[in-house]
Amino acid sequence: MTESKTSPEWQMMLLTSLKAVADESRLTIIARLHEREYTVGELATAINLTEPTVSHHLTKLREAGLLNLRMAGNQRFYRVNEASLKTFKEMVAQIEQPPAQYAAPQRNDAWIDALGWDPADAQILRDHTLNGKITRLPVRQQKKLIVILRWLATLFQADRFYTEPEVNAILKGVFPSDHVSLRRDMVDCGYLRRERDGGRYWLTPAEESDRPTG
Repeated sequence: MTESKTSPEWQMMLLTSLKAVADESRLTIIARLHEREYTVGELATAINLTEPTVSHHLTKLREAGLLNLRMAGNQRFYRVNEASLKTFKEMVAQIEQPPAQYAAPQRNDAWIDALGWDPADAQILRDHTLNGKITRLPVRQQKKLIVILRWLATLFQADRFYTEPEVNAILKGVFPSDHVSLRRDMVDCGYLRRERDGGRYWLTPAEESDRPTG
């Protein structure tokens, strides 16, 4: 674990995860997805729930960073995020130790103002970040996710190749709980390009891009 068990971030991560798993169906889903990945339809059949109900539970678990999403064409495959699950179990193991009292971190949105974006997009960043870190993803709101991805693209340099570990390091710096899904979203939405074998990534040149620009 990288966070101190007495830090506000640690407390928030634990609380978010506890809320996400406090449901019998979600515990069942975690157990299934720990075995292998499933689509929504496969999971609905396996645990005898409707697809909309399963989608709702998957959204809650993914918002807590406990699931990974893999896209294959139009299909979405879900599996447990093993790293986040391990961190959650470690936090629960220390739950009897009372946290120290901390003042709420002071918010600084100067970095958002410096982007010069229109007020609506700037507000989306304020709603989903704190001091340059993503606090939650707008999982089922594609337009808002695009704003997040457009900001992430500004963290990469043009005319430079990145290895996958380098891309991961940049994304972990702003959202450690599910950087893998963020990397895939950036490729799928046209903000990053990669070689077929995944060996190198690069920022899509503006003149070649059909990505949303806001």
